[in-house]
Amino acid sequence: MPAAVLSPPTSPPTGIAARPALPKKPLPAGHPRAWYIAHNRRLKSMRLVIALLDSGVYEPAQAGNGRIRDAAERIGVHEPSDTTCHMVRRLLVYGR
Repeated sequence: MPAAVLSPPTSPPTGIAARPALPKKPLPAGHPRAWYIAHNRRLKSMRLVIALLDSGVYEPAQAGNGRIRDAAERIGVHEPSDTTCHMVRRLLVYGR
């Protein structure tokens, strides 16, 4: 086989383009713990929706828990809970 076929790909295997990271800011202090949990869940859901849209999933019916969890693994976030998966599907509905 030619050497070009055996060489590793130069682009990410998932087809997701590398984006520059935004600087992280500390969360505001003084909120109840539930606020921080909900905030982080919303951020994770938005990241997952973006990954699904980039991979061609546009309808909530296409986004089962398994597909959402596969997207989470691809982008390097912890496996989402059932609640987060539900939130991802709801965001896909609003995105139409």
